[in-house]
Amino acid sequence: MEIVSMKAEHWPAVSNIYQEGIATGIATFETQIPTYEVWDSSHMKSCRLVAIANTEILGWAALSPVSSRCVYGGVGEVSVYVSQKARGKGVGVKLMQKLIAESEAKGLWTLQSGIFPENVSSRRLHEKMGFRFLGTRERIGKKDGEWKDNVLYERRSKTVGLD
Repeated sequence: MEIVSMKAEHWPAVSNIYQEGIATGIATFETQIPTYEVWDSSHMKSCRLVAIANTEILGWAALSPVSSRCVYGGVGEVSVYVSQKARGKGVGVKLMQKLIAESEAKGLWTLQSGIFPENVSSRRLHEKMGFRFLGTRERIGKKDGEWKDNVLYERRSKTVGLD
């Protein structure tokens, strides 16, 4: 397996994996896949990755800006999705390792994630990668007409943003 930069031509496989995440009901507030153009405009141009083995995309990770304000320019929100058939095989760890390295190379000092409390595997992945639990945003948004909580995780760089 190798981790490479995501390209526009990866979108069909990336969107299929995203759809698998949506179908779980615990990965995102999204209910349908956006067009590539919409997805592209809402994510940072750097730090977009795919995990590939034998030409098959097994997962993807990307960062979204948390704010348009320049003071938050070094903060990114993590998205990481792994194909159903590749879960539990270390794909998420490899994607996160590369995402963290690339984010620091691009000057980001903080990565954050909002995760549904019941998404235990995502929470474990984040904790394994050095993210710390910050707290719970109760009833932060509705999904299928029901209020949902979101737990916040944060990883501060040990090399960027220290001065």
